[in-house]
Amino acid sequence: MIYRDALPADGPPLSAMAQRCFSDTFGSLYRAEDLAAFLDRSFGADGLPSQLDDPAYAVRLALEGDAIAGFAKIGPVVFPGDWGSDAIELHQLYVLGPWQGAGVAPILVEWAIATARARNATRMLLSVFVDNVRAQRFYARYGFVEVGKYEFRVGDHVDDDRIWALDL
Repeated sequence: MIYRDALPADGPPLSAMAQRCFSDTFGSLYRAEDLAAFLDRSFGADGLPSQLDDPAYAVRLALEGDAIAGFAKIGPVVFPGDWGSDAIELHQLYVLGPWQGAGVAPILVEWAIATARARNATRMLLSVFVDNVRAQRFYARYGFVEVGKYEFRVGDHVDDDRIWALDL
């Protein structure tokens, strides 16, 4: 596995990977039109690919050959509320099924934490779907704790997410 920072040229394959990963994991929970709207907003040309050359964001890829097996993205906090100017958000940590359990996610989360510290962030925030117990256990191993609720929108559907935080 090769790990490297994402480049603007990675936009199209990263977009496709992110859409596939989200759909594989959560797609059955939503109406097709809600899922399509979310995927376009989050991972279409104006979403994730447009952030690859934005210095407010950092994206790390896990590559197996030419295939993107996983990625992590950090950037400004978008959750409502006052989280402080020195907080940063882990927006996504996605690993495709064939590479889950292979050690990719720990390397990516450790990169995210180290990068946040290097950017002088004092707190990292993320959201986790209330029923995603596997992810909750994973983040708890790194010291994240639940600190609030968040309405995560997928099209017109509203999910019950939890906000987790790690003091850096």
